[in-house]
Amino acid sequence: MKKAPATEAAKRQAQRQHTKAQSYEHRGDHKCHSTLDSYAERIEDIRTTLLAAGIELAHPDALGSYLSSAKDRVFRFATAGKPHHRNGWIIAYHDRGLPFVLLAGDWSTGAETKWVAGTADSLSQAEQRKLQRRLKEARQARESERACQWERTAAAAARIWHSCTPAEPNHPYLLGKNIKPFSAREQAGNLVLLLTDFTGKAWSLQTIDAAGNKRLMAGGQKTGHFIVVSGPYYPTRVLICEGFSTGCTLAELDPTALVLAAIDCFNLKTVATGARNRWPNADLIVCGDDDRLTLGNPGATAARAAALAARARLALPEWPPNAPLDLSDFNDLQNWMRGRQ
Repeated sequence: MKKAPATEAAKRQAQRQHTKAQSYEHRGDHKCHSTLDSYAERIEDIRTTLLAAGIELAHPDALGSYLSSAKDRVFRFATAGKPHHRNGWIIAYHDRGLPFVLLAGDWSTGAETKWVAGTADSLSQAEQRKLQRRLKEARQARESERACQWERTAAAAARIWHSCTPAEPNHPYLLGKNIKPFSAREQAGNLVLLLTDFTGKAWSLQTIDAAGNKRLMAGGQKTGHFIVVSGPYYPTRVLICEGFSTGCTLAELDPTALVLAAIDCFNLKTVATGARNRWPNADLIVCGDDDRLTLGNPGATAARAAALAARARLALPEWPPNAPLDLSDFNDLQNWMRGRQ
């Protein structure tokens, strides 16, 4: 399961628990590590597991009550990173009054973890089958709750989007990037960008403030969704890039193309293959970032993989010999070339 980086405090606490467990093992005493007989021991073991996975409760002392509320169903709670939202989730199964199986995560970071009581080591085959069934039920409940969360966020995104006004061309971010607003809207000084799918359904929003800080709407689904920057609904050419500013630059360079911004390099492949399925005969071009100063060049690597998967062409910025190395995308290149003229 995906894990987010733990805080330093969480790492220290997890290390102390790991060392303690090892000391019991070395003495041949498996009660704390393998049996976890008492409620307090299991609570502490669960707390350590959550912290090690980067899931930090805003109210750590409430873990016991959360487990009671999470019996056989998904329970949502506030995390330390977002104390005013309930982005954390947990589902627990109990056996003879003690927590036995637990799945938990943080929707804001993507962190997820699984905890099973140490007594699972001594389960019979029938009990092992029961354990696997409970884990399957927990995953299904989590996926159902996550789907409901995505739908709630989608409805909220649509409401907010329709309440926004078209973005002003003099917004500081647009001026700084030398781009036109295209599909952007504006609210309370922030650019608002709609994440949609190939049917046109709203799923989430991205906001960009005057300083260029970007935020995705909490609880929204990003995977496979994108920003429609500009272009026709029935295109002969589709350009797919990472960010909105790059998309705006591409739309200026090729006004007849449909331009889609996939938010980041990790979403390029899903959007590109979706575009190929939606427009099988279109000239599809993945316009990647060239992260030359980043180990492994994730932008170019992801763009190549996306182009290959979608049977598309690949385009990367072509840098003049004297172009600064910190330039990475088509917007950077266009602005640098304008500065030289």
